[in-house]
Amino acid sequence: MSQSKPTSPGPAGPVRPGPGGALRPVAAADITGGFWHGRREVNARVGIPQGPDLLESAGNLQNLRLAAGTAEGAIRGDLPFMDSDVYKWLEAAAWQLGASAAPVEAGPAAKPGLAADVDRIIALVADAQQPDGYLNTWFQVTADGRRYEDLRWGHELYCAGHLIQAAVAHHRATGGKELLDVAVRFADHLDSVFGRGRQIDGFDGHPEVETALVELYRETGERRYLDLAGYFVERHGHGLLGGEAYCQDRTPLRVQENVEGHAVRQLYLLAGAADLAAETGDAGLLAACERLWAAMVATKTHITGGLGAHHDEEDFGDPYELPNERAYCETCAAVASVHFSWRMALLTGEARYSDLIERTLFNGFLAGVSLDGESWLYVNPLQVRDGHTDTGGDQSSRRTRWFRCACCPPNVMRLLASLQHYIASTDAGGLQIHQYATGRYAGDMAGDPLVVSAHTDYPWSGTVRLTIEECPLDRPWTLSLRIPQWSTGHRISVTGSEAAPATVEAGWLRLEGRWTPGDEVTLELATAPRLVAAHPRVDAVRGCVAVERGPLVYCLEGVDNPGGLDDVVIDTTRPLLAEPRPELLGGVVTVTAAGYRRTPPDCGWWPYRDLDGPDRTSARHTTSQDLAVALTAVPYYAWANRHGGPMRVWIPAD
Repeated sequence: MSQSKPTSPGPAGPVRPGPGGALRPVAAADITGGFWHGRREVNARVGIPQGPDLLESAGNLQNLRLAAGTAEGAIRGDLPFMDSDVYKWLEAAAWQLGASAAPVEAGPAAKPGLAADVDRIIALVADAQQPDGYLNTWFQVTADGRRYEDLRWGHELYCAGHLIQAAVAHHRATGGKELLDVAVRFADHLDSVFGRGRQIDGFDGHPEVETALVELYRETGERRYLDLAGYFVERHGHGLLGGEAYCQDRTPLRVQENVEGHAVRQLYLLAGAADLAAETGDAGLLAACERLWAAMVATKTHITGGLGAHHDEEDFGDPYELPNERAYCETCAAVASVHFSWRMALLTGEARYSDLIERTLFNGFLAGVSLDGESWLYVNPLQVRDGHTDTGGDQSSRRTRWFRCACCPPNVMRLLASLQHYIASTDAGGLQIHQYATGRYAGDMAGDPLVVSAHTDYPWSGTVRLTIEECPLDRPWTLSLRIPQWSTGHRISVTGSEAAPATVEAGWLRLEGRWTPGDEVTLELATAPRLVAAHPRVDAVRGCVAVERGPLVYCLEGVDNPGGLDDVVIDTTRPLLAEPRPELLGGVVTVTAAGYRRTPPDCGWWPYRDLDGPDRTSARHTTSQDLAVALTAVPYYAWANRHGGPMRVWIPAD
């Protein structure tokens, strides 16, 4: 895998919690090589730069001009939350500027392309803002200035949340206050309008502003923003928007027993609640977040980390309702899952949250963007049947250049651009590595610098080599490495200073010692391919297995397995073979399994048969008529990058 010259570590990331949590993100982080460097390079070179043209062609930027009164015509698009796409792109671009060595202090005429685009679009946003701080182009242009009349669907506060997050990112990455000033004016306006005893006692049907307000509090120190976030979180679930689970209004979060309703809305609300718990020490909110995360993972999460069972209302299903071809698994839900789990990892210090982040990043999230960075998936099914007819649109199983509801592409852009901030953390006793990526991660321990560099070909190899670059010399400290939930074995070796024997507790391998710069630690994780089965209550995949290798979930695609996939059966008694394929899909390791192509029984004109009839052969058992085949599986994140055709993650087992 390619390496690049390390750049200066970037700024504080999207989450900068106060001292209340168990862990805090490292002060600076930089991914310099390997798998995630490659994906981030495509995002920086292709994904983010195409944003302004796409936002222009979709009408988002024209709508800002209309709201500012600098253009004429009708509003573009038919959704009231198109402004949020602009703000998510601005956030992505800001993190990219922060990670770049290119100067951003020069005047607009002298700035490189991305910085100039950011300045230009920030100016459009500022021009569109009304004098009292309100900003939403849809309602400014189409509703004669009427505001907050449709909190269930209007998304005015949702858009405000993404504006605030973009402003915080821009301020942290560049030091610029132009967008932060816009966000503060909008937040002050919201604080003057919403609350008990104020003009509106209510909340937005699409959570987002809650976590944004907490981060604005962290950035400015203004307590009113934290209090307003707490007000919004607490007002959910009391029937103010009709009592629907869809918009998180059926049950108060503190007593909710399982995740429900629109998946992204639920997860954004939980991220905000976790932020509040971190800042206020609210044990009740923390308990609710822990309970709901655990229930979600145990009963409503697909093997890819994907979330959302229903196309209708984009929502969670019942416990263990995890369909394949109708799995929704919206890309935005994967992003939201990472946001929620990272906050919980920092708040509690528990490794399981970072386990889910890893699974989601490599599978449910990364599948949402093509390998070339130019097309996207809004939904991420686990099966596409032979003969599938795709009608296109946002819910297509074919990669799409842009969407009518284009929430997912800029969401992917902003997570990839800030991914380095989700890798490592520190506490009073040392440094923790949550995700394995080649790079340099710098924190501090009681004022002393702690800097560790990592080199790895993960996920293709399970070997991770870490080098201590800077550390305190006068006292011991602990280097903690996450042992993934999927790992069936590991080895650890230390070169240089002597560390205490490694201990493993709750997913963390702890190495305590007096370290010296130059010391090396090598972790080797077993990455042999394996077969996994689902919980027996998951009806959709009963009798099936899936292929995994390391953190990657694999799938069969028709292009690698001619003849269709609906009749294939895997032979679980035969070994799985891993093969590096540098020429395939940007360089992957494929997994080959032995199997059969079944010959279905002839049922005549009626496709059901009596098991007590003359043909009692079970369709699950192979027969002499079945054809032995070699099944080739590729990483799920890389599917749909060649051409259309069938795909499946779960394979019937003989």
